[in-house]
Amino acid sequence: MARELRALLLWGRRLRPLLRAPALAAAPGGKPILCPRRTTAQLGPRRNLAWSFQAGRLLSTQSAEDKEEPLHSIISSTESVQGSVSKHEFPAETKKLLDVVALKEVFIRELISNASDALENSLPEMEIHLQTDAEKGTITIQDTGIGMTQEELVSNLGTIARSGSKAFLDTLQNQAEASSKIIGQFGVGFYSAFMVADRVEVYSRSAAPESPGYRWLSDGSGVFEIAEASGDKPRYTLHYKTDAPLNIRSLFYVPDTKPSMFDVSRELGSSVALYSRKVLIQTKATDILPKWLRFIRGVVNSEDIPLNLSRELLQESMLIRKLRDVLQQRLIKFFIDQSKKDFFEDYGLFMREGIVTTTEQEVKVDIAKLLRYESSVLPTGQFTSLSEYASRMQAGTRNIYYLRHLSEHSPYYEAMKKKDTEVLFGYEQFDELTLLHLREFDKKQLISVETDIVVDHYKEEKFEDGSPAAERLSEKETEELMAWMRNVLGSRVTNVKVTLRLDTHPAMVTVPGDGGARHFLRMQQLAKTHEERPTLEITPAESAAGKRAWPWPSCSVDQIYENAHDDAGLLTTTRAMVGPLNECLSRPWSDH
Repeated sequence: MARELRALLLWGRRLRPLLRAPALAAAPGGKPILCPRRTTAQLGPRRNLAWSFQAGRLLSTQSAEDKEEPLHSIISSTESVQGSVSKHEFPAETKKLLDVVALKEVFIRELISNASDALENSLPEMEIHLQTDAEKGTITIQDTGIGMTQEELVSNLGTIARSGSKAFLDTLQNQAEASSKIIGQFGVGFYSAFMVADRVEVYSRSAAPESPGYRWLSDGSGVFEIAEASGDKPRYTLHYKTDAPLNIRSLFYVPDTKPSMFDVSRELGSSVALYSRKVLIQTKATDILPKWLRFIRGVVNSEDIPLNLSRELLQESMLIRKLRDVLQQRLIKFFIDQSKKDFFEDYGLFMREGIVTTTEQEVKVDIAKLLRYESSVLPTGQFTSLSEYASRMQAGTRNIYYLRHLSEHSPYYEAMKKKDTEVLFGYEQFDELTLLHLREFDKKQLISVETDIVVDHYKEEKFEDGSPAAERLSEKETEELMAWMRNVLGSRVTNVKVTLRLDTHPAMVTVPGDGGARHFLRMQQLAKTHEERPTLEITPAESAAGKRAWPWPSCSVDQIYENAHDDAGLLTTTRAMVGPLNECLSRPWSDH
């Protein structure tokens, strides 16, 4: 349902003869008849309303300059109720109006007129579409007007627009000409729909920002219902039923619209209703699906749930926990079977949240099957799963490696590339935190290439120093240089040492244990403990060059350290580097 859209749906056996009337028949040549658009001057003073009626033949408005464009339809019939239903009674004068019999053909004119009134020149599209379905006995009129809020639905569709109407109805009720006089008076054209329909549904969503959609429903008996509704066609629909380990009959929807960061971050209530033996237990059951699946819409019916289960027992019930586990596993399997790239891109943050907030490792691994990453062995833009990564691993390989950013020039990736090791690249903000919480997948450790664990792994590998022997430092010279650099950097580092893993980068920093320690430091702005301080690793070529230019200015060591931090993504701003860099450049090397 579009942001500024209202919809009215007429149902009933009484509609079928009308659907074969000449006014709704196809024009010569088989083309639909166009509903003429009213100009601004023709718009009546009545409240702007818009309606949508479902059926099979399409009629659409067109402006004069658009006559050559092919006809199209905005009617998709995807509206569905999402919230609880509230019931209201019509006032006495409205009830009397519903009993008045009018010329049946009048309702089409009145409802299209209402739809036209809802259109505003400020809207980007102004269209009215009409569709009929003789088999179902429905008519749908849908426009792109300004829509209505819940309060407007109650006031505009629940009461007649003008006082004194009840007295007018009393005088006309027994007159033969009543039907011709009442329509068009008091802004009551909408109620003409009840003269031909057994049931009328209005789906409407106000043009106001962040306004939800609603469904107004009545059979003309004196009562109408209003419930929150959605008009989006579901991206996925899952019908799931089983009798073991629990009796479950369920229907789930995944919205087609991509959730915004606001949708991801806010505390959304559950959109899944819980039934027992077709009796409603909770309209928004927060306990039958984990929080990370809050984007799911649907209903669940289970005969195993007792009808007298209280809200408190519902939260603590082992039966509900079992139901939640079964539904979660089935939904994960369903999403894996879909394997659509756009789904993982749109809902990936929910999956990452599921891994971070879930305590059971087995469930974490199941959710992790939904994650997708780019890889160093695949073309840019092509994604792979952790399962596919594991299937490509050589026999005896124990680790799955990942890097926070895709960078062909990353010093951390350089060492892995030399050994032709596949690395997963995480673009998203919480990829590193997610993999840190996951820890392992398919009995393989998840390792950030920025950690000292990788350094320990490469101790088993034999890297060769490619620099000429004459330019290499002796072991004693190397230790003297490292000791001096440790003294300059002080408490900012745990250690300074030479690495043979780098060729094109002069230095890099590594953190002990998990690379996620850096993530927490960056996100929470905490002071580094001794264990969380990085190690600065420099290449033999850099150390040899520094030894030949001995002694170094201390600002050059600071700059190497800051540059390595920048490569690691630890710098929150580059402004802190500008002053020391300018100072270092202003000092002649001969002064040292």
